[in-house]
Amino acid sequence: MANRFVLNTISYHGSGAIQEIPGEITRRGFKKAFVCSDPDLVKFGVTSKVTDLLDAAGIPWSLYSKIKPNPTIKNVQDGVAAFKESGADMIVTIGGGSSMDTAKAIGIIVENPEFADVVSLEGVADTKKHATFTIAVPTTAGTAAEVTINYVITDEDRKVKMVMVDKNSLAKISVNDPELMLTMPKSLTAATGMDALTHAIESMVTPGAYAVTEVLAAGAIELIREYLPKAVENGTDLDARDKMVNAIFLGGMAFNNAGLGYVHSMAHQLGAVYHLPHGVCCAMLLPIVEAENAKFAPERFRKVAKALGLAVTADVSDQACADYTVEEIKRLSKVVGIPTSLNELGIKEEEFDYDYLSKNAMIDACAPGNPFTPTLEETIAMYKKLFQ
Repeated sequence: MANRFVLNTISYHGSGAIQEIPGEITRRGFKKAFVCSDPDLVKFGVTSKVTDLLDAAGIPWSLYSKIKPNPTIKNVQDGVAAFKESGADMIVTIGGGSSMDTAKAIGIIVENPEFADVVSLEGVADTKKHATFTIAVPTTAGTAAEVTINYVITDEDRKVKMVMVDKNSLAKISVNDPELMLTMPKSLTAATGMDALTHAIESMVTPGAYAVTEVLAAGAIELIREYLPKAVENGTDLDARDKMVNAIFLGGMAFNNAGLGYVHSMAHQLGAVYHLPHGVCCAMLLPIVEAENAKFAPERFRKVAKALGLAVTADVSDQACADYTVEEIKRLSKVVGIPTSLNELGIKEEEFDYDYLSKNAMIDACAPGNPFTPTLEETIAMYKKLFQ
């Protein structure tokens, strides 16, 4: 059996890494950049840290920032129109998952206009051409969208997050500069960091995991366990930010090639219907889903537990490893301030559409990566635990 490993062409890491962007553009002969970034990053001057470099290098650029936290079909279609109007020949996307996912969809459709409806990209689309040349610059340590073949766009009519899996969407270059993350608020640092932890754990538990992805994911878990609390506590701790940048890169490469699971399947639905932060949804669901996964595949938690700090010896049972994993996830969530119940987020259980969310979770693109296939009743039962 052959294991596929997909990764981008070049990744830069470390303080000042954004200085490499102008050179990567000019040496390839591109003439104008289409900058895709969210409005808050523009407002607070994060985007300008990159565009100032473009200005200094004499590289023209135009800005597109009509992006929602959970980007929509309209965001993408408006972006495609803006790209065509701009005269740009490449994309620089600056931001978290929302900016990068929007840029991925724009780049795919520009080169594959037959998918202009966006909806037809859901799942594994048969695109023929690689997306427009893109440099991805993350400003959060969590989504790993800059190094993965996945992206997520919300269909507001159906209230569904569409997961797209397409190797042609992969950014050619990622630039991971921790200095861009120094002003990220505690809540966002915590949420994106727990998203990164979810990526790493799910990529180890999934049946798609293999030796290479397991080592990458374990490395990510070790870094997150140690450095996420430090990054949350002190946002200007550059070393902690740098270590989290490394963690998302490792975890991103792991799940990019091993896959994810039911935590993401369920989290996508909460984001689509209730517009909740994706990382918070993942963090709340992670111990719930993994406790169920452990009933079917407890042996998959031995390496996870070790990465989370347990001294795993021969006399430590698989179930003990799974139990430790679940409790350590809960502990870390509490340390970084993740809510423990949907009630805390203003969601009322009497208004919660268990049936709709559960049915959509079951057909989510991430669902097949889970160690077992939950039934409708089992999915509903897991959602119910979010109110306990």
